[in-house]
Amino acid sequence: MDIPIWLWLATAGGIIALFLFDFVFHARKPHEPSFKEAAAWSTFFIAVAMLFGAGVWAIWGPRYGSEYFAGFITEKSLSVDNLFVFVIIMARFAVPRIYQQKVLLLGIAIALVMRALFIALGAAAISQFSWVFYLFGAFLIYTAVHLAQTQLSDSDHSDEGQPSWVERQARRVFPSTSEYHGNQLLVRDAGKWLVTPLFFVVVALGFTDLLFALDSIPAIFGLTKEPYIVFTTNAFALLGLLQLYFLLGGLLDRLVYLGFGLSAILGFIGIKLILEALHTNNLPFINDGQSIHWAPEIPIWLSLTIIIGTLVITTVASLLKTRGINRKDTQS
Repeated sequence: MDIPIWLWLATAGGIIALFLFDFVFHARKPHEPSFKEAAAWSTFFIAVAMLFGAGVWAIWGPRYGSEYFAGFITEKSLSVDNLFVFVIIMARFAVPRIYQQKVLLLGIAIALVMRALFIALGAAAISQFSWVFYLFGAFLIYTAVHLAQTQLSDSDHSDEGQPSWVERQARRVFPSTSEYHGNQLLVRDAGKWLVTPLFFVVVALGFTDLLFALDSIPAIFGLTKEPYIVFTTNAFALLGLLQLYFLLGGLLDRLVYLGFGLSAILGFIGIKLILEALHTNNLPFINDGQSIHWAPEIPIWLSLTIIIGTLVITTVASLLKTRGINRKDTQS
């Protein structure tokens, strides 16, 4: 996949423009989006991502088109897991819902910058050392097992909502106010600039997504080796995350099996990465540094089928599981 520099710049510029438009349009006037507004904008950003994928398919063929769609669906699904923690962070800081749009957009923008750096480092490492796939694969399998254990133990994301080391250090460095001042991150008091609690919310959101990127970036590299696809799938997965946050709302509590689905997907991609690493093996202590050709290859169409099938099954099962509970809550 040969991507000229002008296309990289145009793509990055287009994504930045969408983020700026989203920020100006939604953060200009603090408000809590209605279900209709959140649904409309979520549909818009997903449609943009789908159209971009159709363009990839038309220009570079079905192989790269399938890789894009498999990557986008995976990254979008993993981003839903971020929303659970976002809800906890907003509750812990008691952020009024009318101010949540601004901090969410800023946190997402920070996430995009950090993920771009992760992608660049990951692509550079892969191009130089094929054994990195072993590390990525092993890490994804470990993450999948840990996530499954978390679901089986009926634990929630409350631990992830505790103040991070970065957040605690930020509180020590930046003098702050104890109260919110509208949707301002900085205020001037007695000639001195102070940060508001919203500033620390942005720090918490950005650091949280940094942790989530540790599994999402290896996951997408397990589906495609093209940095362009890796970057665009991550960018479009983050675009519209704000609207998805308000759209799903209470529905997040009903997705009780989503963790199992994500665990299965991460485990599958981890195994796929290790199998690919065996095909390009050059580690001297594995098969004398020779490639292992008997290791099966998993085609992208099969990956896409497994990913979509897993998400559909876990989502339907979750909604069926919580249907009775939801009715009781409504009646009460």
